[in-house]
Amino acid sequence: MKLAEIEAILHTGVPLGAEWGVRLLEASPGYARLELPSSPRVLRPGNTVSGPAIMGLADIAMWAALLAGTEGRDESLTTTMNVNFLRACGPGPIIATARVIKGGGRTIFGEVLITRADSDEVAVHITTNWVRTKPKP
Repeated sequence: MKLAEIEAILHTGVPLGAEWGVRLLEASPGYARLELPSSPRVLRPGNTVSGPAIMGLADIAMWAALLAGTEGRDESLTTTMNVNFLRACGPGPIIATARVIKGGGRTIFGEVLITRADSDEVAVHITTNWVRTKPKP
């Protein structure tokens, strides 16, 4: 699938991501990189991207990694998300890099790293579990 096709599925499935301007930068089966641009709508006091925006971006990123491996036909659902805020992200833009660690069965385990767009230093480390609602195509 082309990036634009996956991004369209993401924006339709999670309209908030479209409103925030989330962009899909890279995707391959089990892997995705997305950008959340700088916007006052996602900031909290202290001029840094808010926790809810970061967690939303991470969830969208993991779904993109799953969509890239299923030709855009993934209906998996998040069951858990463990978020470790290591440092402030600043006002953005920020990058989410998601990868599926284990995904062969009904349950999926993944990791998402959040960095500032101008740094490789991890600001937020996330692990997440998903469950497939339908068998993998």
